[in-house]
Amino acid sequence: MQYEVEQKFRLEGQTESIVARLLELGATEIGDVRQADHYFNHPVRDFSETDEALRIRSVGSENWLTWKGPKIDKTTKTRREIETALGAGTQTAEQISEVLAILGFRSVAVVRKVRRQFELNRGDFRFEFAIDRVDEVGEFLEIELIADQDGLTEARQALKSLSQDVGLAEAAIERKSYLGMLLAGRASDGRTNA
Repeated sequence: MQYEVEQKFRLEGQTESIVARLLELGATEIGDVRQADHYFNHPVRDFSETDEALRIRSVGSENWLTWKGPKIDKTTKTRREIETALGAGTQTAEQISEVLAILGFRSVAVVRKVRRQFELNRGDFRFEFAIDRVDEVGEFLEIELIADQDGLTEARQALKSLSQDVGLAEAAIERKSYLGMLLAGRASDGRTNA
């Protein structure tokens, strides 16, 4: 069973210094992508209460269906993740959305972001870095790696060590999802979901 071990940090004006530090550490820049994550809520249980997520991610013409389970610790965003590729094209994403709606799933919101991607092999792990500019939310750095259940403790330790080497403060850790932050911001502004 594979787990996504992730930590998210608010950047607040330090993006370029973080990029410079990633490159100093030997990270390779992969490039930028524009992502649209369409989130759905279950018809019987509230994912905001169970700490789960179901989304269709679209990057260009490519689409993926992803389920994320509840976080399993209090410091990182470690959780089980199942992701499967869907057919290409906007029609595919629309048809999967329609199937979910027919099954009773409710559309919650679409989170749109530009993601600047890097990767770094360090020790036994391959780290993925994403500098995300999230519409209506802000700018963040996500550090992620994949581990099996037996390797979770080592993966969390490696993630913590690397985040310190990058110069990220614990005070900048953000455990809320982009969806949660987007919905909270809209609610405080009196806007409905779109």
